[in-house]
Amino acid sequence: MARQIRPFRGPDGTNWGVEVQVPGASNAMIVFHHPGGKTARLDRYAWDIWSGPESRSVTSRVAPEKVMQSLTEEKLALLFRRSMPVSNDLSRVNGKA
Repeated sequence: MARQIRPFRGPDGTNWGVEVQVPGASNAMIVFHHPGGKTARLDRYAWDIWSGPESRSVTSRVAPEKVMQSLTEEKLALLFRRSMPVSNDLSRVNGKA
């Protein structure tokens, strides 16, 4: 199955690729892929809360296509503002990497 990625222009003008990953019954991870593409170090992610009929059953899974269709530009902008880096360059506990 091919990955479904749609474009999103960030507030600073960067063109990100948006992908839906790990969909559950009531949420899905929205990944913002940095255009550099050589590393995931600059990618970002946020959780989207799903409120469709699938959210009422713990054994259901929402289809990634349904989540992608529900993502408006306004919702993507909100998720991007709330997003976190996939990876960071901070050292681990006690300064050891």
